[in-house]
Amino acid sequence: MKIIEYKSILSEYNINELSSEHFKLIKLAKKSSLKAYAPYSNFFVGAAIKLSNGKMVTGNNQENSAFPSGLCAERVALFYAGANYPNEKIEKIAIFTKASFNFNQIIMPCGNCRQALIEFEHKQNQNIELILNDQINNILISKSIANILPFAFKCDELKKI
Repeated sequence: MKIIEYKSILSEYNINELSSEHFKLIKLAKKSSLKAYAPYSNFFVGAAIKLSNGKMVTGNNQENSAFPSGLCAERVALFYAGANYPNEKIEKIAIFTKASFNFNQIIMPCGNCRQALIEFEHKQNQNIELILNDQINNILISKSIANILPFAFKCDELKKI
């Protein structure tokens, strides 16, 4: 037997250590979370993406009583960027989470969102920086989505099947 260990590498920041660009993305993600439709979970998520042309786009979670018909903030923003700016690379994505109940910790993207994010990373052959922020300003930054999804499905591998 062989044991394989995989470590995620993320950096922890406080709000005063952020670059102006990181701060702006987090601010946009927070603002977007205010428009989330989350009557079932009371968990409000906003996402803000910076594209290679400098444009920033946002998304927020949209729940639906016919679960799982809703969509997470990350995928709303990703798919909007892909549909409207198909030739632009995604450089960074900031994700802000807030709950209407006492929940003070950073939440990682769900499995579906991780796979959608890494698909864009593979497609554009360039890392996407991930910036995570919660309602009490804990901040984690990863230089690549691969840090949070080490064993992702890859298009080239699936074509061999």
